[in-house]
Amino acid sequence: MSAETAVPADATPAPNAVPADVTVVTGGVVLQAELVFARIHGEPLHRLPQDLYIPPDALEVFLESFEGPLDLLLYLIRKQNFNILDIPLAEVTRQYLGYIEEIRRSNLELAGDYLLMAALLIDIKSRMLLPVRRADTGEEVEDPRAELARRLLEYERIKLGALQIDRIPQVGRDFLRAQVLLEQTIDAQLPEVNVVDLRSAWADILRRAKLVQHHRISREALSVREHMTIVLRTLQDRRFAEFEEMFDPTRGVPVVVVTFIALLELAKESLIEITQAAAYAPIYVRLAYTPS
Repeated sequence: MSAETAVPADATPAPNAVPADVTVVTGGVVLQAELVFARIHGEPLHRLPQDLYIPPDALEVFLESFEGPLDLLLYLIRKQNFNILDIPLAEVTRQYLGYIEEIRRSNLELAGDYLLMAALLIDIKSRMLLPVRRADTGEEVEDPRAELARRLLEYERIKLGALQIDRIPQVGRDFLRAQVLLEQTIDAQLPEVNVVDLRSAWADILRRAKLVQHHRISREALSVREHMTIVLRTLQDRRFAEFEEMFDPTRGVPVVVVTFIALLELAKESLIEITQAAAYAPIYVRLAYTPS
């Protein structure tokens, strides 16, 4: 059994052309089949359009291996086991610039962020080449690499923490939350009550009933004018009377207060006189006029 492709002798293939049909001879039987390059909206496409333009970088894939300038710098240091507190800037800067040159060819905007770090590395290296000058206070001058080392250590600590958090299983990524619906009918179980429980409840109700009592307060109408008349009648047949004798504590505080107000009103109207012979001496009350 042999197979061969029959092509007309006078056919001239166009540039970038793909044959639309193929003739296959198998065992003396001629079979002709059309090639399908693609399907658009369900319709087969047998020939590529002659004016189809494919940009050179259409199929270019760029994988960004690092999350930023600090990530790249930390990778170069850890890869070669450099001491992060004593960075050989010449070698690290050379490798750093080499990586920037690679990404600059394809993504100039992305390379701009990395160029800033490259400028910082060159600045630190230039300051290290200058003679060291003592400060005016006599203290040692800080290493130009100290600030960069601090940023790298802080970034590495945050990155390791993020990796540890990422290792924790997450819902939807590592496992799915299962939900099971169970149809259950629960019969309500009533408690059993015996005679002792009823007796205790009744005793508790009686105890609380004794704590709640109603008090009815009645208001007593007291007249200041009436008590002024009582005071005048008391002093009418007496020349003097002690101040304490004018009050009747047995009738309650309201009566005592009204009696005191009555005495003040009588003294204000000059109907009685309140006298005292000396300090701390008894106080006497008498009429300010002589009744006829």
